[in-house]
Parts: sequence; C-alpha cells; structure tokens
Amino acid sequence: MKVAIVGASGAVGQEFLRVLDERNFPLDELVLFGSERSAGTTYAFRGKQIEVKLLQHNDDFKDVDIAFTSAGAGTSKEFEQTITKYGAVMIDNSSAFRMDNDVPLVVPEVNAADAKDRPRRIIANPNCTTIQMVVALKAIENLSHIKTVHVSTYQAASGAGAAAMDELYEQYRQVLAGEEVTVEKFAYQLAFNLIPQVDVFTDNGYTKEEMKMFNETRKIMHSDVKVSATCVRVPALRSHSESIWVETLRPVSVEEARDAFSKAEGVVLMDNPAEKEYPMPLFLAGKDPVYVGRIRKDLTNENGLTFWTVSDQIRKGAALNAVQIAEYLVKST
Repeated sequence: MKVAIVGASGAVGQEFLRVLDERNFPLDELVLFGSERSAGTTYAFRGKQIEVKLLQHNDDFKDVDIAFTSAGAGTSKEFEQTITKYGAVMIDNSSAFRMDNDVPLVVPEVNAADAKDRPRRIIANPNCTTIQMVVALKAIENLSHIKTVHVSTYQAASGAGAAAMDELYEQYRQVLAGEEVTVEKFAYQLAFNLIPQVDVFTDNGYTKEEMKMFNETRKIMHSDVKVSATCVRVPALRSHSESIWVETLRPVSVEEARDAFSKAEGVVLMDNPAEKEYPMPLFLAGKDPVYVGRIRKDLTNENGLTFWTVSDQIRKGAALNAVQIAEYLVKST
C-alpha cells in the first residue's frame, strides 16, 4: 500500500501524518507533496524522515494507491487527472468535487457504502461543519426522518488554517499591548469579537459555507431535509461548535435521543447539565468523536429537538474523516 499526501505542510496535511500514525494505517510507503514553498521540507513519520516533493504534472503517482489531497480546490481540479490516471483513489479535502454527481461525498458513519461507486476515482471529504452535523443527525434520523434543521455554527480560527490561529494569538497580544491590530485572515478583528460571516456571501444572502451545509447534508444523507444555517467565526483556537434544532416526522423524546446518541458510531454523549457537563471546544481539541450535549425538547414545536455539538474540525472535520474513508476502502476490498 503506497499512500500520498498532497498539501503535506498545511494544518490538515500535518494532521494526516498524525492520524495515519495513531491509527496504524496499513501503508508500506508514504510520499509527501507540496508547493514550491514547502518542497524540500522534511517530516518524521514512523521513525523515518520524508522529504516533501514538488507537486508536478508527471508520473509521481504511478504506484500510489490512495492520495489524500488538501491543497485547495484549485490545486485539486488542476491535478485531478495527474493523480488518478494510473489508478490512485483521490480522497479530496477541498470543495472542488463535493457536489459533482459522479463523485461520492462520504462520512463513513453515515454513508460509507457510497465510497464504492467512484467512477472518477475521486471521493470527496465534506465540509467540516457538515461532517460534524451529519454524524449527530444520523442518530436522530434512525429514530424518525428529519424534515428540517436550523443550525448556528461557532467556528474556531483554525478553520481558516494554521496562519489564522497564529493571527488570533497575535491579535490578542496586540490588543493587550495597546498596539494596532493586524487583520489579514478574517474580515475583521477576531480577538474579543464574533464575525457572522464564514466564506463569501451568495445572492440569497447566505454564505457559501451556509449553503454547503444545505446541499452537502442532502447528498450525504440521501434525504430531502432542509437545512438553514448561520455560520459564525468565534475566537476559539480549535474545534467547532454547533447549536442544532431538528424537526422530525414524529415527536422524539429526550430519553430516546439520549439513548440514540449514546449508541451512535462516532458520537460521545456529554449531557449532564446538573453537573455542568456539556461539550466545550477548549477541552475537546485533538479528540476524534463528535460530542453531543444540551439535549432538549423544543418549546415551539412538539416534533422539535435541540442539542449542542462540538468536534475538532481538523480531525473529524478533515483528516480523520478522510482516513476513515481510506480504512473503509481497505476493509471492503
């Protein structure tokens, strides 16, 4: 098994290295690719130093079985044929192919079998906020079909990359030192602030991030569910949070929901308000599961249920989900 990582020096690329090692993914050879800026850099993996190769249109992917790509949609589109032409399966972490009809969009806990039908040898990794949400929604969908979802996301700085985390640190330092604040990675200063915009706005007033949650959820769950999202950037470093309200075909009790979440694959129930136990991003960064708490009946709709989720968007929202897809491919061949 020969595995490649494209975009090895980025936040998700680095997480790929950690996840592959931690999960003891069955590979015999690992090759790393990057831009001119990162080519030549070396990274340790299982006791060896691996040098990042320059990504080029050549035969470097000839013997590769699985290629994890996380270098942006433009790069994924440009190098699709180069990566897949000799038979490699491309598990892509960008937005390039997610809504293409001939590319499966996969969250293994929800629709793993979709990964088997990949005519272009590409499997798309969904948006991080969508992954986190559908893992939780699956537990409720198994009880009663979900008609409608309202969700507000509280997205950490790291969702915009490693440099965005550095900028948040620097902004806090600058504010406390009374200096002028540097703003490059976000629309506004994020330190001591919330920004109700993630990605650019579309014609309907929703951002692209919010529309991803609408469209991707329907594709992954093979459902007519309607999702209305508000995505907010918050000054947390890592792990996204989501406040989710669902309307189901029949009333689902809190007890039913809690039991379903406690048994759901990829979910950890953390719901004990009396002891102030609920998921928080500060304490869950670097963890694999989707954590669920604050489960309540909605007060405006007898078929409504409300809950809160937290998950590390670099792990489950990106690298871990992609590696789980690869593990499924290995297991099912």
